[in-house]
Amino acid sequence: MAGGPTFKVELLGAIPSLRAFAMSLAQNADKADDLVQETLVKAWDKQASFQAGTNLKAWVFTILRNEFYSQMRKRGREVQDSDGLMTARLAVHPSQVGSMDLNDFKAALETLPEDQREAIILIGASGFSYEEAAEICGCAVGTIKSRVSRARSRLQEILKVSGEGDYGPDAISAQVMGSNAA
Repeated sequence: MAGGPTFKVELLGAIPSLRAFAMSLAQNADKADDLVQETLVKAWDKQASFQAGTNLKAWVFTILRNEFYSQMRKRGREVQDSDGLMTARLAVHPSQVGSMDLNDFKAALETLPEDQREAIILIGASGFSYEEAAEICGCAVGTIKSRVSRARSRLQEILKVSGEGDYGPDAISAQVMGSNAA
């Protein structure tokens, strides 16, 4: 696959998911875009090291995650949305049936420990399997399951939700909140 059109197509196809994951990590649109761009450049430069037949999306997510933590180490601290500008720019999706507001969910997500937030986004929002998420995070599958479970419990506690009626019937909400309804 390396160097071929399939690699390019799959890499380009991963961009929306990479951007969403980068936003969850960086909490800033400009920094997220820079992180995705750096990830794409690194993936392109290192495509010869990609093993055909493995999960390209998981591979580039790992590159993005590693790049984020490398940048964090260089900066020495995490960038916060202290003035709330990023949170204020979010809007509720018009097809959302439930009473949960996207701003409330975003605020609750930001209160989670970084490892739990990362796990819930990889599993719930990005659709990775537990095994793929464990590979991306460099930890055991059981650790990912534990982080996701704790994140779901904490989100339900913070948001005071107990079922689909509280957050809507869409599949992403169901995955993130741990419902089997969707």
